[in-house]
Amino acid sequence: MSEKSEQRLSVLKTYKLYIGGKFPRSESGRVYEVTTKTSDAGAAGKGKWLANVPQSSRKDARDAVVAARKAFGGWSGATAYNRGQILYRIAEMLEGRREQFVREVADAEGLSKSKAAAVVDAAIDRWVWYAGWTDKIAQVVGGANPVAGPYFNLSTPEPTGVVTVLAPQESSFLGLVSVIAPVIATGNTAVVVTSEKSPLPALSLGEVLATSDLPGGVVNILSGKAAEMGPHLAAHQDVNAIDLTGADADLARELEIAAADNLKRVLRPRSVDFTADPGTDRMTAFLETKTVWHPTGSLGASGSAY
Repeated sequence: MSEKSEQRLSVLKTYKLYIGGKFPRSESGRVYEVTTKTSDAGAAGKGKWLANVPQSSRKDARDAVVAARKAFGGWSGATAYNRGQILYRIAEMLEGRREQFVREVADAEGLSKSKAAAVVDAAIDRWVWYAGWTDKIAQVVGGANPVAGPYFNLSTPEPTGVVTVLAPQESSFLGLVSVIAPVIATGNTAVVVTSEKSPLPALSLGEVLATSDLPGGVVNILSGKAAEMGPHLAAHQDVNAIDLTGADADLARELEIAAADNLKRVLRPRSVDFTADPGTDRMTAFLETKTVWHPTGSLGASGSAY
């Protein structure tokens, strides 16, 4: 007796936001359509439909800031070694889901499978690279300062706080990782606004972060329009810094003015080759320097007060 072959229904993926370690839909109930990026799009000028994704609102942005602030104390207080372990764990989890991300990056950026694989591999390596820096950056940008007097004068870097990140619009995964990893490697927490046209790799990254020992709220991912959420986040009094990488010139100018209200640190947009060695600039952009003076005591003839 021959078995009947049954055709399965496709199980379409539901993409959600990532806020506070959970996966909510936008409170507004809005979604927008995401399609493939192709050079041979149909007559309507669109590629193949991929998904409907949440269009985040001002309320979602506020919820993400609350979650990031709540997570900041624990994350910034963790040892640098522990943060490095967690970033390395993210790389491990991505390695296990490599094929999924290759497919999503190929669709998002209109790349061949081999080129998308190279992008994903570079993004995984980028997590490993920043994992190695977590317990070394303090030695590079901190140190003992020579002073005229019987004092120890020590400068140490400390995280700025909650950082809003407008992710690159075109580099949906490698660029995304390159702007998130340095923020959290140094003990900050992040509210990330994804690429509007290509948000799927970023939303899938939220699923990886949720299973990689990263505390909920350290990274919060919002899909939607940077021009809509950006002004609210730039003006938010509980946001300490903003990375404008994904903003165009007009929006960047508007957000920089809004950010001045509570003296946010601002990383201005500039042309970046995300495949190049990233250096330490993005880590130091969101660090404060704490300098401590400590008396050494009165030095005796032996040269020591102890």
